[in-house]
Amino acid sequence: MVDVALSIGGVVGVLLSAGYVWSEVGRYAAPQVPVTVFNERKVLAAYTVGLFVGVPLAAAYLLLLASLANGGLFGAALFLAGLVVGAEVAQLFLARSRYWGREPALPFYVVSFRAGVGGILALAAVAEYLGAGTALSVTGLATALLTAVTLVALEVAGALLSLRTRPSPAARTGGPLSGGLFAAFAFFLIGLGPTAGTIGAAVAPLVVLGGAIYAYRGRRGLFAEVPPPGEGPLPRSGDRPLPYGRTSPPEDPARQDDGR
Repeated sequence: MVDVALSIGGVVGVLLSAGYVWSEVGRYAAPQVPVTVFNERKVLAAYTVGLFVGVPLAAAYLLLLASLANGGLFGAALFLAGLVVGAEVAQLFLARSRYWGREPALPFYVVSFRAGVGGILALAAVAEYLGAGTALSVTGLATALLTAVTLVALEVAGALLSLRTRPSPAARTGGPLSGGLFAAFAFFLIGLGPTAGTIGAAVAPLVVLGGAIYAYRGRRGLFAEVPPPGEGPLPRSGDRPLPYGRTSPPEDPARQDDGR
């Protein structure tokens, strides 16, 4: 039964995480845009590394759930810290590495990395439910799948929140502290939900999913600001329409001709 649970969890985790990379990161690859704005091999490498890093983080996630279920607050705090800090430190190393960190396309690499982490966390969530030995139910299965989706969304949103950006010379937004606090609250809420029964187990990931979508949409514009290879940085959102990516409309050629 454990092997079956892990297999099903693995399929769900890969479908969710790889599906995100294919659909969201793939928006900025040719032919969706004139020129692919990132290195596809580095995206695949970042995703693969995320799968490996996700293994110990998934163990910390399961131990967090067990600690909260048993009322062990000290252990829960310890595992929560390991889960959050581990992901943030790993992303920081990736962002400062020579292989990934020296390109303007870094936002694509960090979300691919964290999607891989989220895929393994989704595997753990589904396998934990299927391998628990309790009677399966539609409600329980739906909650496990909702939690899996939420974990992937939480990771990719946290990836963008943890990126430092400079919208103006006087201000910075994002950073490991922002991403870490968001992730800590989200994981704690997901872990606390089952202690409130079936309703709590379903409502907690739903609330976190809403917050992750909101945070992700607020930072999604970072993708559209990545310049095509060989070009300088594009202006920040609001200066002019960005020609790359589906999230921004292309410029009107007629407006370019008349100089307006």
